[in-house]
Amino acid sequence: MNPQTTTLSSARDAVRLDALGETGANLARPECVLATRSGHLYTADWRGGVARTSPDGRQTLFTGTMPDGLVARPNGIALLRDGSFLLAQLGDKDGGVYRLTREGQIAPWLRRVDGVDMPPTNFVVQDAAGRTWITVSTTCSPRSEAYRADVADGFIVCVQPDGHAAIVADGLGYTNEVALHPDGQWLYVNETFARRLSRFRVDAHGALSDRQTVAEFGPGTFPDGLAFDEEGGAWVVSIVSNRLIRVAPDGKQQVWLEDADPAHLAWVEAAYLDGSMGRPHLDGIRSQRLRNISSIAFAGPDRRTGVLGCLLGDRLVSLSMPVPGVAPFHWNFP
Repeated sequence: MNPQTTTLSSARDAVRLDALGETGANLARPECVLATRSGHLYTADWRGGVARTSPDGRQTLFTGTMPDGLVARPNGIALLRDGSFLLAQLGDKDGGVYRLTREGQIAPWLRRVDGVDMPPTNFVVQDAAGRTWITVSTTCSPRSEAYRADVADGFIVCVQPDGHAAIVADGLGYTNEVALHPDGQWLYVNETFARRLSRFRVDAHGALSDRQTVAEFGPGTFPDGLAFDEEGGAWVVSIVSNRLIRVAPDGKQQVWLEDADPAHLAWVEAAYLDGSMGRPHLDGIRSQRLRNISSIAFAGPDRRTGVLGCLLGDRLVSLSMPVPGVAPFHWNFP
């Protein structure tokens, strides 16, 4: 990519943990968080759907009964124009994308692609062109077998406005969140256990090409969540180390937030390097406040409040951001 100079107006030290705010309560694995102009926050919730936290703190749970006796385990979620949701199903064995209405109906939306059943599915997001982007981190079972640098079986699915779905990129190192660059020409993707932020050129039909590495991350960083600010910076959320990193347009990285115990981080890092990393390294955390942060949404009327989803906590953490975030496609939806 062509080097550019970031226009971040004022640099400062990483955000202090005692400066963080909290919102929501009694959430169940709020891994993915969405914000809207109205001030409502929506989070994936393992009680079986989506939790809405209102500006006054009130919470509403939208849930329903899955078909075929399945249990809803939404990881990523997308808010649709009619107020319903898409859920990326991260079941033990089952995946795909389901649609959840606010009246409590859950129905399959995409269960097969290119002739095969969808494995446990990580993330889903729509764009202004009407395309839906879906990620599958790995086809390994159990998924923990892919917590390695030498496994690259993740892929990206694009669903066209007419419903046609196809795998448009594969060979990825644990595909996690994707985000369309503000210029609309590039799709960025976090590869968690390859420890890099990559991007693909997007054509008018949703085809991906010209794969590039935007940033590579060092010890303790496992990129998960992703969002852009209005100056072209990519904000990357790292599980395990509870890091929030801004990757400037020229690729320069700045750690904005971190909450990790050095000994715990060293234990995880050693397991990653020798290929023995597993669920205990993700399901246990040693930190002061952050509970394995995993996603970010820019909230507030000026989109200068960062709200962080997490894997192990029951509420959301917020912080002041140095630049406003790009308005997501769903920003004005109900």
